Amino acid sequence: MTTSQTLTASQPVTITEGAVSQLRRVYSEQNLTEDHGLRIGVKGGGCSGFSYVLGFDVQKEKDEVYQIEGFRVFMEKAHAIYLLGMEIDWKEGLDNRGFTFSNPNAKSTCGCGTSFSA
Repeated sequence: MTTSQTLTASQPVTITEGAVSQLRRVYSEQNLTEDHGLRIGVKGGGCSGFSYVLGFDVQKEKDEVYQIEGFRVFMEKAHAIYLLGMEIDWKEGLDNRGFTFSNPNAKSTCGCGTSFSA
């Protein structure tokens, strides 16, 4: 393990059992390699200012690496201020199906829950 792959001890986010199950399904369906981990982050945009990033990717230079629920998780250190304490869940219902983000750092969120302001 090189220094760029050193795991950070604390877990900035929580991933529920339902979300873990869906992420494992997506990982296996996409036939990804061991180089791929789960990227969690934010990007500018969305109706509230920021939108969430959740997907599989390879490690980049600015990434912190965490081990969460069996996944290597990549997150840029600068994104932690927006995501610390967040819970990622999977909902399946008549009005909503998909990943949800419960973020204690969000001052407001949009109606669909995929963007927020900080």
